Amino acid sequence: MSDETKIVECVPNFSEGRDSAVIESITASIREVDSVSLLDVDPGHATNRTVVTFVGPPEQVLEAAFRAIRTASRLIDMSTHKGAHPRMGATDVCPFVPVSGIDLEGCAQLARQLGARVGEELGIPIYLYEAAASTPQRHNLADVRAGEYEGLENRLATPDWAPDFGPASFNSRSGATAIGARPFLIAYNVNLNTRETRKAMKIAALIREKGIIRRDSQGRIIRDEDGRALRDPGMFKSVKAIGWFIEEYDRCQISMNLTNYHVSPPHLVVDAIRRVADQEGVVVTGSELVGLIPLDAMLQAGRHYLVRQGLNPGAPESELIELAIRSLGLRELGPFDPNERIVERRIRSDGPLVQKSIRDFTDTLSSSAPAPGGGSVAALCGALSSALSAMVGSLTTGKKGYENLFQQHNENAVKAQSLKESFLDDIDKDTAAFDQLMVAFGLPRRTAQEKAQREKAIQEATKHATMVPLAVLRRCAQTIECAEVALSGNANARSDAGVAVLLARTCAEGAWYNVSINLKGIDDPEFRQQISSQADEILQSISAKVEELSTEVRDYLRES
Repeated sequence: MSDETKIVECVPNFSEGRDSAVIESITASIREVDSVSLLDVDPGHATNRTVVTFVGPPEQVLEAAFRAIRTASRLIDMSTHKGAHPRMGATDVCPFVPVSGIDLEGCAQLARQLGARVGEELGIPIYLYEAAASTPQRHNLADVRAGEYEGLENRLATPDWAPDFGPASFNSRSGATAIGARPFLIAYNVNLNTRETRKAMKIAALIREKGIIRRDSQGRIIRDEDGRALRDPGMFKSVKAIGWFIEEYDRCQISMNLTNYHVSPPHLVVDAIRRVADQEGVVVTGSELVGLIPLDAMLQAGRHYLVRQGLNPGAPESELIELAIRSLGLRELGPFDPNERIVERRIRSDGPLVQKSIRDFTDTLSSSAPAPGGGSVAALCGALSSALSAMVGSLTTGKKGYENLFQQHNENAVKAQSLKESFLDDIDKDTAAFDQLMVAFGLPRRTAQEKAQREKAIQEATKHATMVPLAVLRRCAQTIECAEVALSGNANARSDAGVAVLLARTCAEGAWYNVSINLKGIDDPEFRQQISSQADEILQSISAKVEELSTEVRDYLRES
């Protein structure tokens, strides 16, 4: 999957868990937004609350969140709401979560945009929390929601608790909404071969951020002068954990929320639990994922276990994912389908061209169909070049005589694999851009207004069709860097690295051709000049490097 793909998760909580018609209306408003995938709807009768999870590109997720909040404000009356869960609004909380291609601050920006729109258009008081919080005292959701709906009217009258957006007056029907941004939360359980809950509780206490209560040699709790129990911090920050016995599985588990997997990734936590469990005479038998997990967390795990084996971590995505599944024991309690459990795999798969066999692709390419064409082939050359660089890295790591190059080739192979995924996406992006242009050309042109709209659509589609190969050309600059590193690797693969150089040149030249031919159809002279200059500069740099490296390869092969 492309490293440029931006995917955001949104997890709004609505104060209705019993009326299925209301829940369906809210989720229908989410489904109607293009490119947004509704992943989960979890209603609770006792809490009278429904947690909804959906993902997609940032702008579309923002629109879906607004529509859902608007629908909830029409259908849910907080003045009659009762439930076991703390709440202060019809849409109680609405966090944005970065999945890929966007960071926490980017999600905080989405939270602010949504808060401003909801406050202005729907008249609902909005409080920003966690990463989007306007002040430190509003970071914690529990502090923002203190007093709940029943105490909201008095709180709104307090200057320190004026809302970030919307009116500082009590909306008896909708209450108030907390909108924020937080890291992706991974709900994750580790299975043990014991029924002894005390051992599971001890292991959980040792690894969680909260830590373990201090005790003296007699087992008595050590307290401070105010009578509070003292704790030794646990091994991992951003980890909440408890140990318990699960009758269904007839064993104990360490049940965890990993609140920031960038700080404490699953593979490192599992490795630590294995060490601590061993000290307690307990064996980790596997693990269980509750819900979904980001692709990045699985790739990190796969690379981690390859490095532990002394192998190059620059392996294909599918290989890394399978290794992560096996190493973490994610299939112990049942099937684990990465296409269902990894966020990015749930909402997106390879494009139709990438899914074709080599035979089918080349047959389609050689037919009278106008697409795929040269742009898709150029992107394919970039993918092949990157793949060869990754291959050379794998053939270098672990080989005697290259020990001082292992780290460099490990990093280069990981980078090359990421570039490969991006180029594979570009194969279908180029054809999709051409298809959009054909749609624009097919628009009606009977009236002057239709002609103007058609021409505008053609210009926009042509600009988009220009930017796709320009992105390929820019990426080629990184691809040739990978090929150059590959040339320093295993000498037996020198010719493979040389082919990577040649393919990078073909990719760059082909992308430049496609940029240039598309520019001919654009009326904006400033745009044409700007893009043409950029493309020329990149191609000249790549061409010079290719000549240098190709000469190096030929000289080496002649000497051999």
